[in-house]
Amino acid sequence: MAGSSLRRLALVHGVNLDMLGKRSREHYGTLTLAELEQRVARYARDRGFATGTFQSNHEGVLVEHLHHLAGSDIDALMINPGAWTHYSYAIRDALELILVPIAEVHLSAVDAREEWRRISVIADLATVRVAGKGLEGYLEAVDELARQVAAGRSPWRAEPSDE
Repeated sequence: MAGSSLRRLALVHGVNLDMLGKRSREHYGTLTLAELEQRVARYARDRGFATGTFQSNHEGVLVEHLHHLAGSDIDALMINPGAWTHYSYAIRDALELILVPIAEVHLSAVDAREEWRRISVIADLATVRVAGKGLEGYLEAVDELARQVAAGRSPWRAEPSDE
């Protein structure tokens, strides 16, 4: 596939995900963040996406990056906010500005872990959610995002208001 015909996928990781490969292997596996990103990017390329990656342990920096993405020409967004999934309304508000299909992904089965991990303040913004499947969950999300982009699917959200 020619480079100019590739759609753009933003792959965003939040707090502590830079420590993959060092964190609990039973929950997060053995891949480092760099290895995970490389595998996802390679898989996504075979499905028509050029992938840009970003990770931050600083909530405001991640929000600023999401603001940048909202004004860019990305076609889809995949995000694993880490612990921010459960309580960051700042990240949620920034995601509301992104009017392309959004996949919320988690390496571990967050719904089967501690009670507080079962809450996602971004779940209703995601057009696809995958958790507990490790790398395979990311690849599953790429496939679903590719289907949604090909079908011209937009998230069910109104354009941001002037209020």
